[in-house]
Amino acid sequence: MEDKRRTARNLVAKLSSVSERTRNEALAELRLISRQDPESRPVIADAGAVPYLSETLYSSSPAIQENAAATLLNLSITSRDSLMSTRGLLDALSHALSNSASQGAVQSCAATLHSILIADESSRPVIGSKRDILYTLLSIIGDKHAPARSIKDALKALFGIALYQLNRASLVGLGAVPALVSLIVRDARKGIVEDATAVLAQIAGCEESEEAMRKAGGLKVLGDLLDEKTAASTRMRENAVAALLNLARCGGERGRKEVREMGVKVMDVITEVGENGSPKGKAKAVELLKFVVDGNEYEKQVRELRFKFNSINDFMDHSI
Repeated sequence: MEDKRRTARNLVAKLSSVSERTRNEALAELRLISRQDPESRPVIADAGAVPYLSETLYSSSPAIQENAAATLLNLSITSRDSLMSTRGLLDALSHALSNSASQGAVQSCAATLHSILIADESSRPVIGSKRDILYTLLSIIGDKHAPARSIKDALKALFGIALYQLNRASLVGLGAVPALVSLIVRDARKGIVEDATAVLAQIAGCEESEEAMRKAGGLKVLGDLLDEKTAASTRMRENAVAALLNLARCGGERGRKEVREMGVKVMDVITEVGENGSPKGKAKAVELLKFVVDGNEYEKQVRELRFKFNSINDFMDHSI
């Protein structure tokens, strides 16, 4: 371990060299070590690498930015506190997200944000307050020419941000709902619709989302995902159910009415999710069914559901 500490200290010291070649070689080696040797990650962070890496994100060289961003991503796996305690790190990540010519750097910066957000709840309000980060992530998913990897990394970062409820209104205000709805409709690349619907489901959990969803045609898109005729995956359908449920929980009277009306149309698929989905998916589907059935007094559907659950009491008593 002492050898690893010595190596880390020597490489970090070279990051402040007056020689650009020396800095670049040290940076490339730190990227390689931090990827291949998990034990070295906290050692590199403790040696003071993070401030240098953060500053390097402002480099005009795409290759240098990419090495710095990739190293930060590797360090974020075990040394999130070191990253979040580094002054100016979030501003540097935001700069690289919006200005780097390297898609690799963009992807690593977005993935670094996701790594921090998922593991550290206290980071969510902090990162969510950085409107430039939110705006840039939304710009990435709105770019029709962006690589699938960049969009997926941006979506994962947005999901982490939306886990904090107070961030959801900010995302709505910046146009997240139409951006996500448009992405779901236009981009069929593997995994993108699944991730986009997961973010949309989270954002639906605030009262500001109701009008935004109405204007963007979001309810119809969710209904299409729950239509028996579509080839939506189980995950897409679970996310659509979660989004409708959050709209019902947080929306006004008009919004709840619209959710009920849509729920009636796709009752069979919601029921299928309630039977065959993941544990969380099942619970949310059952709660949504209860909301739809109780709200519209669809006695026929209740009778039919008796045959799909062990008993109607099981159905009506099931909750998250």
